[in-house]
Amino acid sequence: MPPLRHPDIRAVLFDLDGTLIDSAVELAHALNQMRARRGLPALPVQRYRPHVGSGARGLLPIGLGTGPAHTAFEALRNEFFDTYAGCLGAGTQPFEGVAPMLQRLQARGIRWGIVTNKIERFARPIVAQTPALAHCAALVAGDTTTHTKPHPEPLLEAARRLGIAPAHCIYVGDDPRDMQAGRSAGMGTIAALYGYIAPGEDPAQWAADHSIQAPMELLQKLGID
Repeated sequence: MPPLRHPDIRAVLFDLDGTLIDSAVELAHALNQMRARRGLPALPVQRYRPHVGSGARGLLPIGLGTGPAHTAFEALRNEFFDTYAGCLGAGTQPFEGVAPMLQRLQARGIRWGIVTNKIERFARPIVAQTPALAHCAALVAGDTTTHTKPHPEPLLEAARRLGIAPAHCIYVGDDPRDMQAGRSAGMGTIAALYGYIAPGEDPAQWAADHSIQAPMELLQKLGID
């Protein structure tokens, strides 16, 4: 497909976990603390990593064998949230190339923001303590709007806050829900193949407009050298 050329694209919206930041270490640390309380050994980060994009619904079945249908799930999810809150800043880092990529977008006058299903309680502190994300022009978290992705409402809210029509925005994410939300919002979509691709997922089936193997490849898709 041809590049999504700047200046047609005036804003780029990003998913957070698995697209801008690698939060697997921090989340694994929280889950392993919960396992330790129960006398269970720690699991390696790589065991959790593919499931990070699904949040507590995907991680608790790995860490504690408890899925959303279990009667104990809500209590465990609350415990997980409280434990994770104590781990913020314990290992989350931007993916390699994110900082220079965002700097280059800004230099070319392209605004950027974040649309994540992570609730604001966690999303805002992470963004605030990550220097590479300091110039985020709009942050829409999982509890900012009535609906979460794959509904388009969060993406449309971010475009509204930026004052840019959805047709002039693209959305970058590492989950099929990201691509669905972007399409429904009338935005171009780019799949971040370096992110947390869940087992059994085939990004070729996501119907993304483009895909990238590394953050800096986004500049090529936008025709920015």
